Amino acid sequence: MLNPDLRGVLKDHLSRYSLVIAAARRAREITDEHEHRDKTRGDPALEEKPLSVAIEEILKGEFVIAEPEEIRHL
Repeated sequence: MLNPDLRGVLKDHLSRYSLVIAAARRAREITDEHEHRDKTRGDPALEEKPLSVAIEEILKGEFVIAEPEEIRHL
């Protein structure tokens, strides 16, 4: 189970809600991209869970979360 330290991600006043929504959306994109490649090229199954990949991308800064200003300080 992935249990990253999220303080670095949340330090810019990013809400946990926005983090969860963004990670879920990115995980869905990863799944959809893989399914499309699987149909066209016959790629093997994903080695990691899509949500784990999405969280790693967010932690590395490869996927940026845009949060509306009005909910940043809730």
